Amino acid sequence: MKPFLTSLKEIWTRLSWLDIVCTAFVAIGLLVGLFAINGGIFSFLEYLAVLAGLYLIVRFVGWWRNRLLWSLRNRLIVAYLFIAVLPLLSIVILTVLAARILYSQLGAYLLYEDIHQRIEMIADIAQHIAIAHQTLPASITQSESERVLAAESHAVHDRELPKLQITFSNDLSLLGKVAPQGKDSFAGLLQEGDSLSLISLRSIQDPKEQRVVVLRVPIADLGHKPSANDQLVTSEFLSTIAPDLGVIQLNLMEKYEGTAPQGVLYLSGRTQYRVAGRIVASNRALQAPMFWFDSPVNVVSRLDSVFVAKDGTVDLARPLLAVSNARPSRLNGRIFTSLGELRSSYVIFFVLVGIVFLLIEAVAWTTGIVLTRRITRAVADLYQATQYVQTGDFSHRIQVERMDQLGVLADSFNQMTGSIGTLIEEQNKRQRLENEISIAREVQNQLFPSTLPSVPGVEIEAICKAARSVSGDYYDFIQLSPTHIAIAIADISGKGISAALLMASLQAALRSQALTQGSESLSTAELVARLNKHLARNTGDDRFATFFIAVYDSATRTLRYTNAGHLPSFLICNGSAHLLDKGGMVLGVLEDYDYEQGVLQVAPDSLLIGYSDGLVEPENVYGEEFGIARLKEAAIRVQGAKPLMVAESLMAAAEEWAGTPEQADDMTVIVTRLR
Repeated sequence: MKPFLTSLKEIWTRLSWLDIVCTAFVAIGLLVGLFAINGGIFSFLEYLAVLAGLYLIVRFVGWWRNRLLWSLRNRLIVAYLFIAVLPLLSIVILTVLAARILYSQLGAYLLYEDIHQRIEMIADIAQHIAIAHQTLPASITQSESERVLAAESHAVHDRELPKLQITFSNDLSLLGKVAPQGKDSFAGLLQEGDSLSLISLRSIQDPKEQRVVVLRVPIADLGHKPSANDQLVTSEFLSTIAPDLGVIQLNLMEKYEGTAPQGVLYLSGRTQYRVAGRIVASNRALQAPMFWFDSPVNVVSRLDSVFVAKDGTVDLARPLLAVSNARPSRLNGRIFTSLGELRSSYVIFFVLVGIVFLLIEAVAWTTGIVLTRRITRAVADLYQATQYVQTGDFSHRIQVERMDQLGVLADSFNQMTGSIGTLIEEQNKRQRLENEISIAREVQNQLFPSTLPSVPGVEIEAICKAARSVSGDYYDFIQLSPTHIAIAIADISGKGISAALLMASLQAALRSQALTQGSESLSTAELVARLNKHLARNTGDDRFATFFIAVYDSATRTLRYTNAGHLPSFLICNGSAHLLDKGGMVLGVLEDYDYEQGVLQVAPDSLLIGYSDGLVEPENVYGEEFGIARLKEAAIRVQGAKPLMVAESLMAAAEEWAGTPEQADDMTVIVTRLR
């Protein structure tokens, strides 16, 4: 309810005094129209209300346009509509109109051609009869020969020319009126008064007298219509022509010489005509559609007829309009019947091209939508971030997915808000944080070995990259005797100060046990068991540590180790890796726990690699971890390099797999070359 009232208030503030006056006039006009009050001032008020309504519509369209185009997304959509959709829609409409025009012309051609084919047919029949009449034997009488010739023609052509009439006459007056000068024959449409027919006249040279054979196919006789006002007459002949068309109607025309137009006038040359009568085909209907967009097209074809009036006057070019309709599917069938052997190929090619065009349009639409969403989402995120900054929240960050121009803009905004947020932080909070970090860093720096032990045939390097300012990982090197060295690596649960304190406790306990007399001969399993008991007694139930320790004797080339729940270190020699996984569970959980010691005989020039889980758990963009197997493969590839180079190579391989310099966990690696 509140947003609605807010919208009303916003609209009210935007209204001018002219808008209010026009709104009042529209309301008064509606009341006048509702109560049907007419005459005088009320009619004038209705007129003013219409003008005011038009003004308000223009104002509303302008306000709605400004509000619609305020959003960048809407602007891009409108631009895309005008650039891509409207031209495409115009092309489609133009194509549909062109197709309908072509179909209409094809239908007109079929109707025109079929009628003229019937005219040529009766002309050929008349010529055949005239020639046959002259070749008959003299023994056959004139009446008998005419009867035989007429019977033969009826037997052959009655189906195509229903109600065909064949007569012979001595009256040549009609032929003289309608035949071109110097011609002895005529074939075409003849309109005699109110009747219309196909007719063929041909003179016959008879030894006794000149006669004429008349072939007539009656189309309709408007003189026998039921009433004077009924000008619609059915025709059996029209039902036999142009089977691909639907309903067929012939419009008989007459000259119009009046002063006031009556109905639809047709102009032919300089003469105006109007419809005098309509003849429709009997028992014809439009075919059923083959698909939902198979809408009919209108067909109009002009035919020329000879008009003979009752007073004997002749019009040799009286227009006759043939009107019909047709389904495009039927006309398509008529078109493709002439393709022969290539018909299927043409159809398949057309369908494939259509599919390709549709796919291109779909890709264009998808690309436009995706680009629009990316642009508008970036702008919307930037706008939303400014709202956060306006409220004083400088911690909000825009997620940068791509480093394009908008991505650089978002990154710059993030840097700006980060800088502002850093500048306005409370000084005492920053000081306390710096003190904690300083304490933790000092504790951790004291725990890591400051100098590397010197044992003949042993080269050691270690790298530890903390995910935070302090690390939860721990490593140590302790020289037990001139030929013995202890190598330890651990991962402390938790982060920050608490992890650093537990790390200090573990380091103190380890060194107190390892630096006692005879520790070089102490079993690593016993050493780990003592550390476990120490942590279990002096830490909480929720604190623990994974731990790995190995003791190497360079004199006997023996490696003893125990793995307490830590990721297994591995020993690389001659291109193969051996996992060091014997030991037991993590430290600090069960006070009395028996650990196992593993013993290995080390080959010359072997490589011992210990690591924390932060080195094998980085994930790529598909969510796949780097893993121990890939770490081993990376180590085997560089096993001949110096320990420092091996350590740096393993760190780089894990970071490259993650694809980002950001760490989710501490990363520690120890590389020991055993010569």
